Parts: sequence; C-alpha cells; structure tokens
Amino acid sequence: MKVNRDKLQELIDEIDFILVEIHKKEEEHRNQIAQVHPAFKEGAKNLIHYRTLRTFDISKLQNKLGYLGLSKFGDIESHVVSSLENTTQILKSLIIEVPSNSKKKAISVKKSNKIQKRHAKDLFGYRSKGRRVRIMVTLPSEAAYNYELVHDLIASGMNSARINCAHDGPKEWRMMIDNLAKAKKKLKRNCKISMDLGGPKIRTGALKAGAQVRKFKPNRDEFGKVVESAKIVFVTKLNPEKKNELPVDTKWLENINVGDQINLRDARGKRRKLIVESVLDTQVITSTEKTCYIKTGSVLKVKSTKKESIVGPLPAIENPISLKKGDILRILKEQVDGEKAHNSLNGEPISDAFISCTSEQIFEHAKVGESVIFDDGKITSFIKSALENEIRIEITNAKESGSKLKPDKGINLPETYLKIKGLTNKDKKDLEFVIEHADVVNFSFVNSVNDVNDLLTELEALKAKEELGIIIKIETRNGYDNLTDILLEGMKNYPLGVMVARGDLAVETGWENMARIQQEILQLCNAAFVPTVWATQVLDNLAKKGVPSRPELTDAASGLKADCVMLNKGPYILRSVDLLDNILSSMNSYQDKNQMMFPALEKAVKK
Repeated sequence: MKVNRDKLQELIDEIDFILVEIHKKEEEHRNQIAQVHPAFKEGAKNLIHYRTLRTFDISKLQNKLGYLGLSKFGDIESHVVSSLENTTQILKSLIIEVPSNSKKKAISVKKSNKIQKRHAKDLFGYRSKGRRVRIMVTLPSEAAYNYELVHDLIASGMNSARINCAHDGPKEWRMMIDNLAKAKKKLKRNCKISMDLGGPKIRTGALKAGAQVRKFKPNRDEFGKVVESAKIVFVTKLNPEKKNELPVDTKWLENINVGDQINLRDARGKRRKLIVESVLDTQVITSTEKTCYIKTGSVLKVKSTKKESIVGPLPAIENPISLKKGDILRILKEQVDGEKAHNSLNGEPISDAFISCTSEQIFEHAKVGESVIFDDGKITSFIKSALENEIRIEITNAKESGSKLKPDKGINLPETYLKIKGLTNKDKKDLEFVIEHADVVNFSFVNSVNDVNDLLTELEALKAKEELGIIIKIETRNGYDNLTDILLEGMKNYPLGVMVARGDLAVETGWENMARIQQEILQLCNAAFVPTVWATQVLDNLAKKGVPSRPELTDAASGLKADCVMLNKGPYILRSVDLLDNILSSMNSYQDKNQMMFPALEKAVKK
C-alpha cells in the first residue's frame, strides 16, 4: 500500500493528543471512580474515556481512517483506549516496522463485551434461547387475578415482569408476585420482578363532571331504516367499562320476563319503549329502535305489571376542555374542578378556561416565556404570566378543530428548572414492599446526582439487600444533560441499569432531537457497561388494537441496540410478546448493540 508518511504521522499525533486528554480526565475523576461498585470499576474509567473522546469532533479522523481500510470507531464506546491504542499501533506499522506493544493494554473489546453480558444477566435475568435482548412486560391489574395470563406471558418469552406502583396496591402486587412464582416453578423458567416507583406527578387536575346520562342509538342504513336495534342491558351491579349497561333494583329485575315491554320518558322527555329480548341470572337484555338518553333517576315501568324502578347512579360524562391555537388557559394551584371557557350569547368571551395542577412546585419556578406541554405533546403553549397561585398560558399548537384536555394528563415544562425530588413520601413507603419482594426497583424522574443519592440513602436506611438492582429512568432534559454524573453516582450500586423513557424525553427535549438523544444515552451507558432498557410505546398499536403499524415494527427491531425491550399493557399483550420475541430472535444476528453485523443473505421468508 502506497501511503503518505506525513499524513499517517498527523493521524498518529491526533490520536495521541486525544489519549493524553483521556488519561488527564481519568486522573481528575479518580475520586469518583474509586467510589463505584467494584463490578463497575472498568466501566467508570471507560465512561470518562468515552465522555472525553466525545468532546472532540473526530468525524474527519474517522473518514481518513476509513479511506485506509481501518476501523472508523463505529462501536468504540465500550473500549475507547484499547481501540485508539491499537489504531496508532497499526498506523505506525505502515510507516516503519515496529514491535508489538508489550505494555499492559486497556480493556479489550472481548473483555468489555463479556462484562456487559454479565451485567445484563445480573439485572434482567437469563436471556431466552436464540436472542440476546430480554423482554420486560408491564403487568396489567388483571395479572393479580388471572394466573393463566402470567403463565402465558412467561411461556411466550417474558424475562422480566414490571409492576407499576402508581397503580393498584400491595394486595394486588403480592397476588401478581404469587402468580409469577407459581408460573416460574411450573415452567422451570426464571423471570425477574421489577417494580416502578410512581415518582412525582405533574398532571392536570380534575374537571367539572358532566351529566350522568347514557345515549343509546340504533344503527340505520343510508335511507334511515333501522338495521340493528340499540341494546340496553339492565344489571344489578354496574361495570363502568360497559357503556350499554344500566343499574337497577335487584327485586324489580327478578320479576321481568322475555317479551315484557318497559316504558320510560328519557332525559329529553321523549316517550320510549324497550322490549325484553332475554333474561339471564344477573342481567336483562332489551332493545329499542329509537334513540334515547337515559339518566340517573330515570323511571322505568313494566307495562304488564305496572312495577317501577329507577336507574341507579351512572358515571358522569367526561367534560374535557377543548383548546385551539391562541386560546388562553389558566393553570391554578388550588385544587378545584376545572371548566371550559364561557362566552356570552353574542360569542364574546366571559371567562377563560381553567384547570388545576397536581404539583405545587411549578408555581414557584415557572417563568414568563417558558413552554408548557400537555398530554405527550398533543397541546403546546407558552407562559404569558406567572403568579404565586396561577399560571396563565397561551396555546401555540393544537388540532384545528380543538384538542381535548382531560384530567390526569401529563404536564411538561422542559425549559423550567424544577427542584422536584424524584423520591416522594409514597415512594418511600412503597420501597418497603419493593425491597422485600422485587429484584429491581425502577426509579422515575431522575434529574441529578442528588436524586440518585436520595434513593441510595433510603435503601441503606431500609437495609435493602445488596443485590437489589436499580434502573434509573431518564425522562427529562436535566436527566439527559447530567447523565454522566448520574451514572457515576448510580454505579455505587450493583446491578444498575438505565431506562430510555422516550415518551417524556421526546416532549422535554423536542421531537426533532429524539433520535440523536436516544442514541447518545445508549452509547454513554455502553461506555459505562450499564445495561439499558428500550421503552415507551414499543408495539403499542398491536398491544392495544391487535394490529401493528409498520413504523413500530422497525422501532421494535431498533431495541436490539439495548439489552432489554419494554412492552406496556394492553388487551393483546400476549400477541405483542410473541411478535417481539420473533423480531428480536430473527434480527439477533444482524445487530449486536451498536454494531451492525452481516450474516449471509437469505430469502424473504425462511422455510
């Protein structure tokens, strides 16, 4: 190979300069490195090496090395010094024959891979046959009462079960864990238990309730002819999820027969008749060919017997606030039921819409001009005025027809420095259960080293077992900006992992930055030998609706860059686990974390 000796020497000098800076930074961080768990000693050093390397723009260096057919450092993050030193050795050999470097080398590629695999196993448990990446599944409330569901999740490939402490309670959590233990024993498989601390809630408060009424409407063809009558089911105990049910008195229900006619005046005063189609043990099914609105307290009379009953309490209709671009919304510190804006008969505004916020701290720190984002980015705004008890905002982006703002929706203030602790009083209480029953605690809303230190201090006070794992959720702008220090603090515990909570993170940092930021988090964690979880809306359409979208199939495959992929609950969660298992298994030979692999090409469908 014909090479320019001066050009080669320039490359050697550039790499040597970077190595000098790397060793200098390692020395500066010697005290921090000394405090991490022994299992993370190499990782802490390598994290500093990688973070220092990334203070340089080495893109031109990478291209020059690529022209020579040498490594372009595409997966350098887990073995920085070793890769740099090996490259300079090769470059020197192109100028003049040099003896191999006999001094003790930095951590090798092979050793770093071995350490990473061990850390992933200790945090997430044993991997499933045929795939490197584990699958974590968020258990629904049903898992407390449905053993078969838990059994089938493990059988389908779930390696780690996630229980969210923001939902249910200790009774249900224990029942889920008992079902997991039973299924693990029967299937002879391991499955780690990971429990999420709820963390601080920055959400919209309650809204003024709507009417307690339900609408029943028959289906008609294009000519207005009824093709399917409306079904109204009378029950003694209402299931709020079933929208066609009405609660009534038990004794009244017991005296109804097939063919009976039930008369009523609906909420509009319209006369309506319902025909009884079937009578079961706990319910009576009726039909009508006319639209009717039936409310709490509506009087029902059986025509043949004249016996009456009234409709029991119905859930109030949701009454969301509709917001358009340019609208004003008041966010109140006082916990009052919010209301939509009111206008005069002439359409002139009388009062602005208002809603409360579950966090009082935002009123202390929010400033004029800063952005406020609702419901995962569906509504955006900026602060026009900020008072002690009220923040007044103007909507900057919403649907043209109006976006609906409902209770208990997330509020993000990405430009506001919120001094909100990640560990709440409820979290501290829940931790007592977690350390007794779980293998891993997932820690939300981590913004700084102080948040991690608070958790470690609390675990020490509770005398938590040494092998209790911690997964730090990175979901805010500050969490990302402080990630290196957060990792070094968290590495005092073993095992440790990081969850890339892409939903809130995308809202906090901007959709346009998300692809870059999720990649940077994965690389920083790889550098530290800290395992990662690819989270938020993976196969979400499939889990909720039964059919995957094409983009989410590609997104699921991107989970191969991490050590674990998390699925959220949904009616079709078993189907989601099966498909994810197939995707991760079939793509296993194409991607090894950040490194693209090149197996032999195959036909589109394997036989």
